[in-house]
Amino acid sequence: MNITLLTQKNIKQSVTMSQVIDSVQQAFIQVSHGEAVLPIRTQVPAKETMGTTLIMPAYLPSLDSLGTKIVSVFPGNSEYRLPTIHALMIVVCARTGQPVAVMDGTCLTALRTGAASGVATHFLARKDARVATILGAGTQGRTQLEAVCCVRNINKVWIYDKNRGAAEALAGEMENLGAPFPSDIWVADTPGAAIDEADIICTATTSSSPVFDDADLRLGAHINGIGSYTPQMQEIPEQTVLRAKVVVDSLSASWEEAGDLIIPLKKGLISKSHIHGEIGQVATGQIAGRESEKEITFFKSVGIAVQDVAVADLILKKARELGLGTNIDL
Repeated sequence: MNITLLTQKNIKQSVTMSQVIDSVQQAFIQVSHGEAVLPIRTQVPAKETMGTTLIMPAYLPSLDSLGTKIVSVFPGNSEYRLPTIHALMIVVCARTGQPVAVMDGTCLTALRTGAASGVATHFLARKDARVATILGAGTQGRTQLEAVCCVRNINKVWIYDKNRGAAEALAGEMENLGAPFPSDIWVADTPGAAIDEADIICTATTSSSPVFDDADLRLGAHINGIGSYTPQMQEIPEQTVLRAKVVVDSLSASWEEAGDLIIPLKKGLISKSHIHGEIGQVATGQIAGRESEKEITFFKSVGIAVQDVAVADLILKKARELGLGTNIDL
């Protein structure tokens, strides 16, 4: 059995964020059209370390693409100077079931999660949005900013993290990269200072309580909430959820896993009808996106496996075109 091995370096050489955004958008559309096979992912908690390992399979018939990602999220890894997220992606031939590729899933996860916010920002943020805020300066924060900058002409960025050193490191890294990133990047002392003038806010943390105050949010803001992925986790204030137009990646996955929605639902603050719909429906024009300049929009993503399968398919095709990767005979 011959398998192609793709490293993080291979992945970054193979695709651009703009290409990944297009790929993820098509995957979301297939979900909303009922064309994807998408089981609810399996969560395996490691309570002693507050970590979770997720098993995420999906099948996209339109791409003839099948695969599974194994991803671990261990918030305590900072103690060991390790990334919070580690992952491995396995691509399987949809005709024979034979594994055809294994690739770094950590880089893939960051790319596809950033791309999801890129899709949502394209359809939900104001066209004149110019100021972006990143709450959470980890690996996800980097690709969140990259994707937002790919779909809007951002000229100023605020970054906040409880670990100020991490925020300063991210700001220093981003401000010298050039287009599409602006050079005007600031580190905030508080979440309120970070979102005070923000048109677009990306929350990329592992918090179990809201990471900003609703009162600090300006009218017309768009929020991408991507950090919380269990019913107990919460990044977005309940007051914000109540007054926002809420769009999700998957309705079924959100009501299973999105603490940002499940917590206010259990408190009786919202009903399931409060969700406007899925981003795939917005992308096809089935439902409206932003309808006013003062509207607050909130994209809640728990991350779904079709994103991984679609992007892995794209990476594998581009890598083969470029002659990248290592073939291993098992």
